[in-house]
Amino acid sequence: MTATITCQELSKRLADGDALLVVDVLPPEIYAGRHIPGACNACVYEMVFLDRIAELAPDPARPIVLYDASGTTLAAATAREKLLKAGYSDVRLLAGGLNGWTTSGYPAEAVAPIAPEPVLADGIYRLDPAASVLEWTGRNFNNRHYGRIPFTDGEIVISGGALQRGAMSLDMTGISNLDLKDETYRQMLIRHLKSDDFFAVDRYPVASIAITGWQAITEATPGTPDHTVQGELTIKGVTREIAFPAAVAPQEDGSLKAQATFDIDRTMWNICYGSGKLFEKLGMHLVHDRIDIELFIVARKSG
Repeated sequence: MTATITCQELSKRLADGDALLVVDVLPPEIYAGRHIPGACNACVYEMVFLDRIAELAPDPARPIVLYDASGTTLAAATAREKLLKAGYSDVRLLAGGLNGWTTSGYPAEAVAPIAPEPVLADGIYRLDPAASVLEWTGRNFNNRHYGRIPFTDGEIVISGGALQRGAMSLDMTGISNLDLKDETYRQMLIRHLKSDDFFAVDRYPVASIAITGWQAITEATPGTPDHTVQGELTIKGVTREIAFPAAVAPQEDGSLKAQATFDIDRTMWNICYGSGKLFEKLGMHLVHDRIDIELFIVARKSG
């Protein structure tokens, strides 16, 4: 048995009344927007995929044809692999997927229109501090510590579908630790981080990120960074240029979400405690210069 079936062969077998089960393996909303007439839906991305197939085809010997949108990704192929492992014996993939079916001149039907993809509308987007966060990770040779720094405010300006400028402020007095379970040790670390050894928050209570530009990464796929962001990071009154990859996604409710991961050399911002390039014979007090930063941004369009 071949792994694929052509659109012409599938059309003929359906016209001949063969007891084929044709299954669209994409999410229900995609299936509702357009699918092969008579096809059922079982989303391969869901944990209940095999349960759904068992409802549709209790007999594992029943012929099954699977399709996704284009036939060029792993969606339908992964579904076939799952079914073969589950004991189904006659499972084939529609060559070209639904796109191949319709471009070959065969009909498709819809239950509900597909919602248009969200677009990045021009305007001012205000940072939602409650939904946004900066996470930090610092290390030495023995372990790592990680925590958060809260945002206070910020805005991102979009013009012509691209970023015009942006600015975000962070409350350094709110720095937290998330890995230490012992409250005494946690508070000791937080006091250390707030002291002059690290961030000197009594004198520098605010840090900021200014975004000066971004470039689209044209070859990006969903779930990977799709922009390179340029900007300036200010900590302890020191401003340095930074650049990092980010994933930016407009949402159905009109908001904007972004995620980015990058690292900095803390000594460039006068965060010097335990640095092996600034002090000697540190022993157990050595702290790596690199700090990893991860941003989760939610901004809502004003007006």
